[in-house]
Amino acid sequence: MQARRSIDRQRRSLLALPLACGALTISAAALARSAPPPPPEVSSELPGARLLGSGRLTYFLFHVYDARLWAGPEFEVARFDQVRLALELEYARGFDNADIAERSIEEMRRSGPIAPEKVTRWIAAMKQAFPDVATGDRTTGVQVPGVAARFFVNGRLTGEIRDPEFTRLFFGIWLSKRTSEPRLREALLAGAPNGS
Repeated sequence: MQARRSIDRQRRSLLALPLACGALTISAAALARSAPPPPPEVSSELPGARLLGSGRLTYFLFHVYDARLWAGPEFEVARFDQVRLALELEYARGFDNADIAERSIEEMRRSGPIAPEKVTRWIAAMKQAFPDVATGDRTTGVQVPGVAARFFVNGRLTGEIRDPEFTRLFFGIWLSKRTSEPRLREALLAGAPNGS
């Protein structure tokens, strides 16, 4: 029981202090040379999508996840919330869905206040859309601007949250100028045609 509590505290601490995190960046030229094909869910949701950038989220020496941003040729950094895109995370550690949902809300609040009733509703929706993740699991969020956020785990659709405000704030965790991880944002936008 004590060991389980210790592991749970470690997991929460990895999510709780993003200011100490860093991102491994890859140049746009290197990215273009080594870009993998999009995963099946990205190909079906965003035909013609290409990898814009990728980075690694670390907490001190702990590798948390690798992130990849996929979008079509219409992508513009200043209008990230107005175009269809996909954000893929490959986890290097396991986390439970409640911790992911709570941490997501904390990060979404960086862009402004969120009404308490929305917080309650959004946390419940995220817990349904996000299962617990284990090391090696791959989650993909697809932004359908002005409509919804669709979520896939290991290529399987696990949920959809139909709320334009949620969608904008959720993807803003990584792409907004107010992100807590500016270096990761820069890495994700490395191949964007109009800079960060």
